[in-house]
Amino acid sequence: MSNKNLFDLSGKVALITGASRGIGESIARLLAQYGAHVIVSSRKIDGCERVAASIRDAGGRAEAVACHIGEMDQIDALWAHIDRVHGRIDILVNNAAANPYFGPVEDTDPGAFQKTVDVNIRGYFFMSAQAARRMKPTGGGAIVNVASVNGVNPGHFQGIYSVTKAAVIAMTKSFAMELGPRNIRVNALLPGLTDTKFASALTTNESIKKQALAHIPMKRVADPDEMAGTVLYLVSDASSYTTGACINADGGYLTV
Repeated sequence: MSNKNLFDLSGKVALITGASRGIGESIARLLAQYGAHVIVSSRKIDGCERVAASIRDAGGRAEAVACHIGEMDQIDALWAHIDRVHGRIDILVNNAAANPYFGPVEDTDPGAFQKTVDVNIRGYFFMSAQAARRMKPTGGGAIVNVASVNGVNPGHFQGIYSVTKAAVIAMTKSFAMELGPRNIRVNALLPGLTDTKFASALTTNESIKKQALAHIPMKRVADPDEMAGTVLYLVSDASSYTTGACINADGGYLTV
């Protein structure tokens, strides 16, 4: 295997959820740069279209498809589109996530609880199951779940979110174990504190941000682009013998 080809994704079809902004957008752009045809997906089509159009303008291959992974019928519709247009899937990045509640765990609203579980656990699970069914006949593929360091060390006032991200880590290992014999690799990225709209409750509150940075050896918040390289590694031939791995991109947070 030639080193220059390790990260080449030419001819691959890659689906990235939650790709209209933040970490998902960075992942979509990078995979397209390395040759993948990228399906940019999130709840709202406008944001997806913006990202897909800019990837195409830069010479990449991309399309936009709306999907709320908290809704099972929308998951089915997304996969029906992929079957109709591409007839295959090589890469799935489960990045879309919900975190509607920030506050004391004992005051968690049942509606917010259910929304978080529906997206972060049920959504990831059935997106992965649908991808696996399609990867088996084509010789394999790669799935990456974007979890969180909160799945290892729960975040303060982020109780149910942290619980769901711990479930994503367990899900990653379970799928990796079962799908390994079919050459379907399943790994997870565990981002630390990253400058996204999703994390704005943490990054825009100076006292919370200062407290967080005290526990990060690199003493700074990550840029979303700093998450994408790990995903590129995990979906490429560079990681051909890597499955069931949960890789921290957290500035050293989990070492403290």
